[in-house]
Amino acid sequence: MSEVVKIGVLKAGCLGSLPLLEFILDERADREDIQVKVVGSGSKVTPEACIEGAEYILKMNIDLIIFIGPAQTTQGPAEARKILRSSNKPVIVISDSPARRIIKELEEYGFGYIIVEADSMIGARREFLDPVEMALYNSDIIRVLAVTGVLNIIVEELDKAINAIKYGEKPPLPKLIVDSRRAVEAAGLSNPYAKAKAIAAYELAKQVSNITFEACFKLHEPEEYIPLVAAAHEIMRVAARLADEVREIEKSGDSVLRKPHFRDGTRGEKRLLMEKPVKSPRLR
Repeated sequence: MSEVVKIGVLKAGCLGSLPLLEFILDERADREDIQVKVVGSGSKVTPEACIEGAEYILKMNIDLIIFIGPAQTTQGPAEARKILRSSNKPVIVISDSPARRIIKELEEYGFGYIIVEADSMIGARREFLDPVEMALYNSDIIRVLAVTGVLNIIVEELDKAINAIKYGEKPPLPKLIVDSRRAVEAAGLSNPYAKAKAIAAYELAKQVSNITFEACFKLHEPEEYIPLVAAAHEIMRVAARLADEVREIEKSGDSVLRKPHFRDGTRGEKRLLMEKPVKSPRLR
């Protein structure tokens, strides 16, 4: 059994599931079975930035590569994937709905993938998107992805791969398109009203990308696209407020599902606030 699994995370651009990825694997910074190195292209997904990041990842002694970011159909991420393919290391791509168009390529490359429908594109118009608006939008979408179960799915799938590598086995690589049903199932909600609100939050967040895509790429007059990007962000804000309500319902019944990592990488599980987590069996 390997003592430490070395994980390389390549971040290109930004998604709601991207900023906290390495932290959801080690939320208390005391996990001893993994070592995570992160390389980022910043906000750009140009070929130069993505290629440089992929090449840098391959210079490390890595057991598992996670490539996370939007715009996977564009040249920059495509070139990065070609480089990562040459490593013969297990690769998992995490992205948003447009990545559906490259599923065939990902499977031919032998990559795993997690495509999150609700991880919607931001309203990237200069008249509207400043640093404050960018931060607020991302805080809203992170809240939606956390409460509706998306982050649970990502952690569980990555932990399965990590566990297999630890035991000298070929890691199972996910092939998932995360819709509201799959996400909310993973959220482990106990109250039926909380589940309904979580589905609503996810479906609202999912629709945001339709509006922002039109506003950013199809419309050319400011009087047309500015109200649309603003509307899209208002929708995400409502989705985040619904996610807050979901969490409060679960808290009011003292039934919040918590699944913390232990030092050895296994996960615990608990419901009651004042109880201790019980270790779960090894993930397979």
